[in-house]
Amino acid sequence: MLRRSSSEHKAASSISMMRGRRLPDMASCARGTSIGNVCTHPSHHHPQSNSITMAAVQSREDSVYLAKLAEQAERYEEMVENMKRVASSDQELTVEERNLLSVAYKNVIGARRASWRIVSSIEQKEESKGNEAQVKMIKGYREKIESELAKICEDILDVLDKHLIPSAASGESKVFYHKMMGDYHRYLAEFATGDKRKESADKSLEAYKAASDVAVTELPPTHPIRLGLALNFSVFYYEILNSPDRACHLAKQAFDDAIAELDTLSEESYKDSTLIMQLLRDNLTLWTSDMQESDKPTDKDDGAEAPAEEGA
Repeated sequence: MLRRSSSEHKAASSISMMRGRRLPDMASCARGTSIGNVCTHPSHHHPQSNSITMAAVQSREDSVYLAKLAEQAERYEEMVENMKRVASSDQELTVEERNLLSVAYKNVIGARRASWRIVSSIEQKEESKGNEAQVKMIKGYREKIESELAKICEDILDVLDKHLIPSAASGESKVFYHKMMGDYHRYLAEFATGDKRKESADKSLEAYKAASDVAVTELPPTHPIRLGLALNFSVFYYEILNSPDRACHLAKQAFDDAIAELDTLSEESYKDSTLIMQLLRDNLTLWTSDMQESDKPTDKDDGAEAPAEEGA
C-alpha cells in the first residue's frame, strides 16, 4: 500500500519548476569552447605564462559561482553539473561547496521522488478500478521516472565513493558524506524491489552506521549534521526497514541528548539545530500515533527528512 504524502522538509529552493522539463546546458561564451568552466573563444590566445594551477583555481571558482547562479535560476541540473566538477577534484570541499552540492542533488532527486509518488498513487487507483490499459501506460511512465531516479542516485554515489569520502579529512565532513551516501541508497530502496531493494537497504544501513560511528565521537549532540543524521537514519528504520520501535528509539535518543546540552549550542547553528530537533519531535508524535492506530507498518505517513543545508 502506498504511503500518504510526506511531510518531508524541503531544501530552501523550490523544486516545482523542475517538473516536466529537461533543462539545456548553459551556453558557452559566444559559442566558444570551455575548459572546466573558464570559457574561451576560438580566436582568443592565452599566454603560456598562465599556470595550470591558476587555471584550476579559476575553474573551481567559476564552477561554484555558476552553481550559485543556477540555484537562483532554479536550474538544478546545471547546479549539479557545476558542483560535480568541483567535487571530482579530489580536494576537500569547503562547507559552502559541500552544502551547494547537497542542495543541488536534493532538488534534482526531490522533484523525481515527488513525481514517482504521485504516479504510483494514480497507478494504484487505476488498478483498483480494473483499468488495465491505463495501468499499462502508467507503469511505463513510472519506470521512466525510476530510471531517472536511479541515474541521479548512482551519479552522486559514485562521486561520494571515488572522490568525497576518500578526501574527507574532518569528522564533520566524514559524517556529512556517509550520511549522504545513506540517503541516496535509501532513495534507491524506496522504489526498488526484490534483491535490488535489499541491496540498497543494506548499503544504506552500512553508510548510516559508518556516519553514526564518527558522529558520536567527533560531533556534539547538538551539532546540526549529527541531528540531521539521526533524523534521516530514523526515517530509514521506519520507512525502509519497517521498524517503528527502532526509529522512535533513535529519534528520541537524539532529541533527548540534544536537549541535555542545549545550553552549549552555538549561536551560528542554533536555527539549524532547533529546526531538526522540531522535525525529530514531529516524527515521534506522528509515528507514535500511527503505531497506536494500527500494527501495520505500511499504513503510515512518510516522516520528515533533514534539510539539505544542515551544518551550513
